[in-house]
Amino acid sequence: MRNYSKIVSVLLDSLPYIRFFRGSKIVIKYGGAAQINPHLKEQFAIDIVMLYMLGIQPVIVHGGGKRINELLDALEIPSTFVDGLRVTSIDALKIVEMVLSGEINKEIVAFLNFHGVNALGISGKDASLFQAIPKDNGKYGYTGEITETNGTVINNLLAQNFVPVIAPVACGEEAGHPGFNINADSAASAVAIAIGAKRVIFLTDTQGVLDRNGQILNSLNIMQTQALYQDGTISGGMIPKVEACLDCVRSGVEKAHIIDGRIPHSLLLELFTSAGVGTEFSAE
Repeated sequence: MRNYSKIVSVLLDSLPYIRFFRGSKIVIKYGGAAQINPHLKEQFAIDIVMLYMLGIQPVIVHGGGKRINELLDALEIPSTFVDGLRVTSIDALKIVEMVLSGEINKEIVAFLNFHGVNALGISGKDASLFQAIPKDNGKYGYTGEITETNGTVINNLLAQNFVPVIAPVACGEEAGHPGFNINADSAASAVAIAIGAKRVIFLTDTQGVLDRNGQILNSLNIMQTQALYQDGTISGGMIPKVEACLDCVRSGVEKAHIIDGRIPHSLLLELFTSAGVGTEFSAE
């Protein structure tokens, strides 16, 4: 016999969270296995439908590093990473924009639309959504740092009941500039701050932030996170994700989350259950 009381208990546990988030804006950085594995892609789409139907306003910022790497390797275009960020040459930038703004963005939009979400795909170049300059004075080539985010564009789409799906490329500051590749974590952070999101969630292929013993740290504030930087616990590809989280909570986003996108329905588990499935960041 089915355990009906357990099912009801789960529903009742979620009610306060549904009430709390209803009408709020939530930015989701979509990447990793959740963006590649067909089963996880399906479940991600269902999660977005659920948020949409509950009156929450999701905004999706996606990556595409694996597909970019595949094409760069096939075309024999060199690409390296420093501190988790791609060093982008002018040749690599053309591939980055083609993959992100073309192939991946439209694939996500079509998939969400098929599942009943009114999704609309744009890039950071559309309506000058993102303006950028070279990151660290050109250390990373055509990888940029966002200087301005046009939050009005996104808010207008949300007001018309669209789910924006954003490719992380940006405009340069002068006419004819080829633009910039933007780290998707940084782009998600910039969007969350610009639209006054209640939450920003980063889907990753890790449990969250782990301590030196490999145990997940469920909750961190700014001071605790800075200590983990100093002792080397946070390093490599986790650096831009954690920096993006800290930028958000310093700028008014209530909480930022790094969650394990390999867990089915991880978005719903993080938002609507008391246990959660990752690391949450707050200012204090």
